[in-house]
Amino acid sequence: MDEQEFKDRTKKIALRVIRVVESLPKTKTADVIGRQLLRSGTSVGANYRSACRGKSPADMIAKLAIVEEEADESIYWLELLSETKLIHSDRLAPLIQEHNEIVAMIVSSQKTLRKNNPKSKNQNQKSK
Repeated sequence: MDEQEFKDRTKKIALRVIRVVESLPKTKTADVIGRQLLRSGTSVGANYRSACRGKSPADMIAKLAIVEEEADESIYWLELLSETKLIHSDRLAPLIQEHNEIVAMIVSSQKTLRKNNPKSKNQNQKSK
C-alpha cells in the first residue's frame, strides 16, 4: 500500500468513526466515550499525514508512534462501546479490525525505518 492509499484508508476510517459517534444514543456515557473516540479516531489520519512530512527518519518514526497510539486508543473506545452495549458488537467488529490492521502496518513501517536508518535507531534508543 502506498502513501496515498494509506492516507485515503485512514480518512475513510475517520469518516466511519464520525458516523458511529453520530449514531450513539444521547446519554452521558455515550457522549464521553464518543468524544474520546472522535478525537482519537480522526487523529489517526491527521497524524499519518504529519508523519509523511517528517523532516528525518527519526522524526517520521516519532510521528508514526503517535499514529500507533491513537489507533490503539481508538480500539479501546470501540471495545468500550461494544462491551457497554451502546452499539452492537457486530457493527463495531469491522472497525476494530481495521484499526488493528492500521496498528500492525504502522509498527511494520517503524521497524523498516529503523532497520534502514541505523542512526535513527540509535537516537531512539538513547531517548528511552
